[in-house]
Formats: sequence, C-alpha cells, structure tokens
Amino acid sequence: MTAHRAEFPEKLEFLFHPARYKCLYGGRGGAKSWGVARALLIQAAASPLRILCAREFQNSIVESVHHLLQSQISSLKLDSFYEIQNATIKGANGSEFVFAGLRNNVTKIKSFEGIDRVWVEEAQTVSKSSWDTLIPTIRKDGSEIWLTYNPELETDETHQRFVVKPQPDSVVVKINWDDNPWFPETLRKEKDSLKERDPDAYQNVWQGNCRVTLDGAIYAKELRQAQEEGRIRNVPYDSTKQVHTFFDLGWADNTSIWFAQTIGGEFRLIDFYTNSQQSIQHYVAVLQNRGYIYGTDYLPHDARARSLATGRSVEEIMTSVGRKVQIVPNLSVFDGINAARTVFNRCYFDEQKCSEGLQSLRRYRYDVDPDSKQFSGRPLHDFHSHAADAFRYFAVAIEEDKPASSARGIRMGGWRA
Repeated sequence: MTAHRAEFPEKLEFLFHPARYKCLYGGRGGAKSWGVARALLIQAAASPLRILCAREFQNSIVESVHHLLQSQISSLKLDSFYEIQNATIKGANGSEFVFAGLRNNVTKIKSFEGIDRVWVEEAQTVSKSSWDTLIPTIRKDGSEIWLTYNPELETDETHQRFVVKPQPDSVVVKINWDDNPWFPETLRKEKDSLKERDPDAYQNVWQGNCRVTLDGAIYAKELRQAQEEGRIRNVPYDSTKQVHTFFDLGWADNTSIWFAQTIGGEFRLIDFYTNSQQSIQHYVAVLQNRGYIYGTDYLPHDARARSLATGRSVEEIMTSVGRKVQIVPNLSVFDGINAARTVFNRCYFDEQKCSEGLQSLRRYRYDVDPDSKQFSGRPLHDFHSHAADAFRYFAVAIEEDKPASSARGIRMGGWRA
C-alpha cells in the first residue's frame, strides 16, 4: 500500500490531526475536495472508519462525492483495498463510505449512529435545521465533522456557524488557488480572465470572499436595508395578538409557511417552516404544536384543487379541522414581487426562527435566459423559490386587505392594527 506517500498542499496537514470540526473554505482551485477525499481514504485504509459523505441536496448517488472518491482510490493505487459499489464504498478492513442528502431526510440522518467522520460537501447551502439535526447525531467518541465549501453570502448559516463564530474544538482554514502547488495552467487562464472582466466576481470565485449579494437577487436591496435598520433580530411572539400563516403548497417541491403578526404599523415574521412530501395533516399538526393563537391561514389558489386520491382540496381539509382559511388573490408573480417590495420596509424577521426563510429570500433570484445569457424577468424556480412564494402571498394578502380610506390601517382577515 503506497497511500502514505500521497502528496497534499501544506495547508491541509491539519486534516491528519484530531479536531471535532474541520472547516475548509475558499475559492476555486484550492484542492479542498480533492484533499479531503484523499485524507479520508488514507485514514480509512489505516483503521476501520465509518464515513458519511453528505450534502444538503442529493437526489441520487451521481450528485454525491462517490465519483471523486472513486477517482482518488485509483490515483492512490488503493483499488485492491476498496470495493466500489453502486451506493457505498467498502474497505478490506471494514471501513465504509455511505452517502446521503440532509434536507428533508431527518429519519435517515438520525439513523446514522456510529459514524467516525462526516464530510459535508458544498456546505454553503446547508440550512440551520439540517445542522441542528446532523450535529447531535454524530456523537461517537472521537468523531469529526469535516466541511468544504465556496462561500457565497456572509449571512449563510454555515459561514456564520463555522467561520464568523467558530465552534469549540474547530480548525478553520481558508484555502485558495495560490495554496495549491499543482494549480493547473488551464484554470490560471480562467482566473486571470475573470479578474480582468469582473473583479468583484473574481473576489468570490477565486479569492473565496463572500458576495455582498447574489447576482440577480430579487430582494437584495430590501434585505440589506432590513439588516442595516436592525429589523432582522429577535422578534418575540406576542400572545395577545393572533398569528396568521401564509402557505406555498408543494409535494415533491417544498411546502413553506411564514408565521406573522401585525403590531402597530409593523409586520412581524416570527416563525417559518418548510418540508416536502408531507400531507396537509402534517402541516396542520406543525401549526398546532407551535402553540400560537391563530387567526387566518392564507393559501394559494391551488389549495382549491381536489386531490384524485381523497376527492378533497387542501382548503376543504383545513376548514374541516377548524382552521380559518382564506385564498390569496391569484396575482402575477411580477405583481406579487412588487407587493413584497412595498411592505418589506415594515417587516421584522426573527433571526433564529426565520433563518431558513431568510436564507431563501436572500437566494431568490432571476433566472438566466438560455439564449441571451442575461437575467430574464422570471424568477428561478429552485428550492429557495418556495419560501419566497409564500412571502409573496403574505404581501399580496396585506395589500388586498388594506383599507382604501386609511394610509395606516392594515388588516388581515378582519384583524386591524
């Protein structure tokens, strides 16, 4: 076995010394993922280890680091030691690499006991709830959590949790292209070209510095203003006021729910919840378990569609269990975004309970036209668009219910502030 003679960038030496958290972040070309794959394969060859390779979104093994590990096994000449299977990689000494997505996979993640190492790739997208589920699950003595990512927004949960406010017993290393002694000439040309063409993008892509906003971000100005004005903070629940909810419905896509109160002239977003492939009864139970005093549940127009399986609509099911339901007017996405921008300056967001919703609002952006390569007028439909759609319905409901005769009077379903 020759793996012990494998070469690494000097900055990655810390991977071979114990620490609960090992965080590698930075720009392209720093050999972060390449180095972590090699280090884990070498360690698992030296002693039996159970290693979970995870990322926030993984619908198939193709989206995992399975292929990267396979190529490094060959490079390290460990083909005779590791057996590469479709969904796992097993070592001759009993070591095992398993793969999983974190988002909406709580039961599976909680079943991963006895894990020695976790490698979370593309960790910039991991949400607070995923970290809160994963970390306590990895509790074996001496277990370690490794993460690699290219930073995007400084406000992202991963960057805040591991870089801005590092965890105890952690090693945090920023590694860029100039830390990689094997940085290829092809990438050097790409790097230099971007530096000349777009210096701001270069700082993020190659220097690993956070963006101020994502390109094409729809609510960039509004969120920056909310942050500067202290409207993203602790926002306590007022038990003397009703809580109204605002849904975007999905099955394979996410269902997202904002919880809001109005007090004086303020709209207080006190909570947020999202999940997928759950029945409407699940979401009703979530609402009940929150313990709030509720007013109206605002639903999109597709809540009136009857299911072939039950013959009933979401609106009918929620009404039948005693929920007060109202359908939000079916405005265009463009009009809904304008409504959201209109009310944004009066919104206060609970920084902790709404962290996932805020992360999605920050990442809600315009799609790129495939022909012109410019941003189109259409929002990108992805994981983050569902929370943004629910927020849009919140804004539309407010605007629809605003009394024409009063500049300050605002009501939701008869609730006036």
